[in-house]
Amino acid sequence: MSALRSLLLLLLSLCPGPGPGPGIEAKVTRSCVETRQVLGARGYSLSLLPPALISGEHLRICTQEYTCCSSEIEQRLTWETETTFRGLVEESGSFLVHTLAARHRRFDEIFREILLSSEHSLALLFHHSFGHLYSQHAPVFSGLFSRLRDYYQRSGEGLDDALVDFWAQLLERLFPLLHPQYLFSPEYLFCLTRLASSAEDSLKPFGDAPHRLHLQITQALVAARAFIQGLETGRDVVSETLKVPMSEGCRRAVMRLTGCPLCRGIPSVPPCRGFCLNVANGCLHSQGLDPDWGAYLDGLLFLGEKLQGSFSFELAAQAIGVRISEALKYLQENSVAVSAQVFQQCGNPQRTQSRTRRAPAPREEAGRLWTSARVAGAAGAAGAAGAPRIEERPTTAGATSLNRLVWELRERLGRVRGFWALLPQVVCGDPRMAADVSKESAPCWTGSGRGRYLSPVVGLSPSEQLDNPELNKEDTSINLQARRRRLQLRAATTRMRLAALGRDLELEDWDEDASGSGEGQHYADDWMAGAAAVAPPARLPRPPRRDVSGGKGGGVLVRHNQGRSRTGGTSVGFHTQPILILFLSALALLGPR
Repeated sequence: MSALRSLLLLLLSLCPGPGPGPGIEAKVTRSCVETRQVLGARGYSLSLLPPALISGEHLRICTQEYTCCSSEIEQRLTWETETTFRGLVEESGSFLVHTLAARHRRFDEIFREILLSSEHSLALLFHHSFGHLYSQHAPVFSGLFSRLRDYYQRSGEGLDDALVDFWAQLLERLFPLLHPQYLFSPEYLFCLTRLASSAEDSLKPFGDAPHRLHLQITQALVAARAFIQGLETGRDVVSETLKVPMSEGCRRAVMRLTGCPLCRGIPSVPPCRGFCLNVANGCLHSQGLDPDWGAYLDGLLFLGEKLQGSFSFELAAQAIGVRISEALKYLQENSVAVSAQVFQQCGNPQRTQSRTRRAPAPREEAGRLWTSARVAGAAGAAGAAGAPRIEERPTTAGATSLNRLVWELRERLGRVRGFWALLPQVVCGDPRMAADVSKESAPCWTGSGRGRYLSPVVGLSPSEQLDNPELNKEDTSINLQARRRRLQLRAATTRMRLAALGRDLELEDWDEDASGSGEGQHYADDWMAGAAAVAPPARLPRPPRRDVSGGKGGGVLVRHNQGRSRTGGTSVGFHTQPILILFLSALALLGPR
């Protein structure tokens, strides 16, 4: 019997004993060694890290279980995880900001170059054709281009005023050249311009050239200006959106996502992908630009096509010299009738006395002034002598690059149409934020421990975000700053849509004939699917700028700054239209979502 007991004791000593319980295994696998290694490599002082698990009652974000984090470490990790998340968002959208900024810079350079090339071409052609007479009156033409550039750069007066003053100054300069035997007082010249602007349209000293130039250059400049402003607004809004601070709820959610595994002692366990998507969807939904982003891209691309098509900027700029030449030709061919009507309405001017009579222009030069005006629309004598033919399509580097730039813009922006919807997936594709898709079935960090994330992934719509398990309703709601950015984007889209119809919100005077001729109405049908046409906003009544004694519009408008100050009546329509549209857009944004 004693031998049997000895044998049993020997066998028991050879059998393996029972392993440690679940609690002991958990403490072994969840030590602070790995956490200390990771945080030490990031520059954390090891003196701040407990050498072993401690009680977690002091934690404010992570679950209050055994932890490797003190209060200070948890606070620092919260700041670090927020910085990482915001850095990923900004990095993911940096190419978009760069694209908009680069396109804005290149298009702006090309538009400026085209205007400068047009000015140089006109000066070269007119100097060759008109000689000393052009040199005497060159400031009138250079002043027109200066005003056009001022309008384009948003620092000058309205486009209508620039064209009105140019034709008035040109008439005041040319009419005395037709009659060197007379003296024309400022009062007489004012009567001349007032008669030319008579609503009866009886004089029209330059024919239809002023109206044709007004229509062509206005459509092109309005489109170019709205296009540049659209690119600039998009660049600024996107850049600001990518840099916005996170709400307190999002800050805590991101800490639970990527910081709390360190506090639990399992930094090698990646966050679950579904967990990351819920956090990213909720935090980025409240800051993104959808659904206004797609409409903005449609407006930008459509207006870009207009600038190389029906609202061709380079053709409009080069047409300035053509229209002026046509105007000179018309005045030359109708000078007798025009002068007779002026003398009848304004009276006979005072004749110059023999002792004070001004020397008339040389016959050969005066004759060349009118005969060389036949260059309008054709090559003319200047083309034969080697001067640029202004009816040809320009060959400047800017002009040849415009079509290519529009094509590149269409290609680049076509790839970012769904940027804001895909941004959460891009962020969660980073290994610091979530487990790899190929390892989705492996255990991951669920927010409370190692396992599988069982909560459903919610979408980006406001109704779906109400069921987001990781964030409260207040954390996913759109704040005031996000609404302001969307409003800016929506206002830029409205401006571009109106520019595609040939309208500008900031023009003090809209030419009613611009759309009445049928040349602008059909643009409303050209919008791509999902981009509805925008009807022009209603205008407030404004004081008429034409002669009160007349009826309908005339060829040249009165220069109100000649001998008297400009009226301020037009400023009401100037300010009310954009404010009205912004107010209505704000109501739409602030309404129920």
